[in-house]
Amino acid sequence: MADPTPIDILQDLDALKTQLDALRPLAPDLLSNLRELYTVRLTYNSTAIEGNTLTETETQIVLEKGITIGGKSLRDHLEVINHAEAIDFVRDLAQANTPITEWEIRQIHSLVCKGDRQAGAYRSVNVIAAGTNYRYPDAINVPDLMADFGDWISQPPPQHPVEIATEIHARFVTIHPFTDGNGRVARLLMNLHLLRTGYPLAIIQAADRAAYIDAVVAWQAGKTKPLLVMVAKVVKSSALEILSLVN
Repeated sequence: MADPTPIDILQDLDALKTQLDALRPLAPDLLSNLRELYTVRLTYNSTAIEGNTLTETETQIVLEKGITIGGKSLRDHLEVINHAEAIDFVRDLAQANTPITEWEIRQIHSLVCKGDRQAGAYRSVNVIAAGTNYRYPDAINVPDLMADFGDWISQPPPQHPVEIATEIHARFVTIHPFTDGNGRVARLLMNLHLLRTGYPLAIIQAADRAAYIDAVVAWQAGKTKPLLVMVAKVVKSSALEILSLVN
């Protein structure tokens, strides 16, 4: 049997979204539990992709109980705390439903990289993708590229929300505007668009890091299908989980 196409997956996902929409508004207690569950899960996976060594259980303990994990670095602790705060900010932005500008993007980065003197500031150095020969745009071009990106993200084209969310992620990481934190911010921006359009979160699993990086590299080479399929599948997985918990 052939692998499902992006269209197949998006059609399945939209059918699930219709079921979710019929159940809204969710009970306040359930909604609170889902927020906590996905804050931990997104924070764990997004930071682990970038090298954080806290396990998902340890991440939950740090975020929900404020307990320090022995043998783990202060940086690891601060990364997950900062990321959880950034998720709260993204949820507020999704609720406000106002246009996303460079200011909001810089604010997300400031939260993700809180404590870093370069938080919220575009990079001033040229960088090459680790493990590949891909060269990101020269630093001198980043302000103009981000201005264009800000214009585009504030008024995205009329495509499927998951396609737009995937492209938001891919465009952002291809510009690579910050010295650090680009992947985490890209995944938050992707999820901001999904939340605004009523879709569940896309949580790229840390265990799938290699395939995820390959999909991003493929997108940068003009092959958009692998990343779109990956994002659509994880959104579908979230939708199925929410439906199972609600029912």
